[in-house]
Amino acid sequence: MYIVIAIIAFGILIVVHELGHFTAAKLLGVRVNEFAIGMGPKLLKKQGKETLYTLRALPFGGFCAMEGEDGDSADERSFAAQKRWRRIVILAAGGLANLLAGFIIIVVIVSGAKSFGGTTITDFAEGFPYGGEGGLQVGDTLLKVNGERLWYREDVLLFLELSRSPQVDITLKRGEETITLERFTIEKHMYMTDGEESLRYGFSVDLIEATALEKLKYSFYTAMNYIRLVRVSIAQLINGAAGIRDLSGPVGIVDAMNDIGKRSGSIFGALVNIADFTAIIGINMAVLNLLPIPALDGGRIVFIFITWIIEKTTRKKLNPKYEGYIHTAVLALLMGLMVFTLVNDVIRIVNN
Repeated sequence: MYIVIAIIAFGILIVVHELGHFTAAKLLGVRVNEFAIGMGPKLLKKQGKETLYTLRALPFGGFCAMEGEDGDSADERSFAAQKRWRRIVILAAGGLANLLAGFIIIVVIVSGAKSFGGTTITDFAEGFPYGGEGGLQVGDTLLKVNGERLWYREDVLLFLELSRSPQVDITLKRGEETITLERFTIEKHMYMTDGEESLRYGFSVDLIEATALEKLKYSFYTAMNYIRLVRVSIAQLINGAAGIRDLSGPVGIVDAMNDIGKRSGSIFGALVNIADFTAIIGINMAVLNLLPIPALDGGRIVFIFITWIIEKTTRKKLNPKYEGYIHTAVLALLMGLMVFTLVNDVIRIVNN
């Protein structure tokens, strides 16, 4: 059941992305030849006034095929014939649609919350070894961990967990003073919680009442955190904290959603956790797609600026086929990476 839900959720994210492009194109008067959900052979099709709507066999993917995307159309309503700002809006609309969808999912998830964990320390577990004059104190408000801004308890736990060392730089506010504890050691230990031992960091934080405004604020910062995780993940790939084998494609994402569902305590809890993971993937999808990489929307936006600069400088119009060559070459590399992640995901699932 959770695999089906995961496939549907992943498919919805792709539809939302392409619907963003489609809506922006239609509003700006660009001809859309086909709007497809899925990839591969057509299962269903319906011809609209000018757009062919299709449902295809493979649930991973979809596209919004605009007239003249490759610049070879004489139609005045083609994508290539539009002003630069219009093309930028259409290209950015897919990622922005995913960002908005992710934010809405978070708002729905937190709508029933009564309170949120803050970042001000209210208590320590018995035997907590990191308190005192040179360490943490009750009343301290944690501001940063290793330079990363903290807004809620989840941020504190996340960046303590992501640290490659138990020694971290913690910036905190104590009274009117801002203090940085450099290379401060803090690790999880077994502490008694409600009569049972549990592994945790050993400090408690304040609770913030979940008013309507606070729910929106929490949702906004949660979405910002999911965006920040993209940067953190890329940094981990660069510094070696994560490897290329840690990358996952659609199959791995669906499998992860399935695992999240199975580990949840109830069907409702599983749906909430899958929805939260869907928000993470949707926001990640948006940010990655808007990176300045050729073949992606962000790369195509960058090329609009590059061609404008070159044409202004040389007074000559560039042939769009050269940009097409670059996008095609990078797309081939990205497809190779997708094949690698697919094989890697299948091997990982079989081994587990």
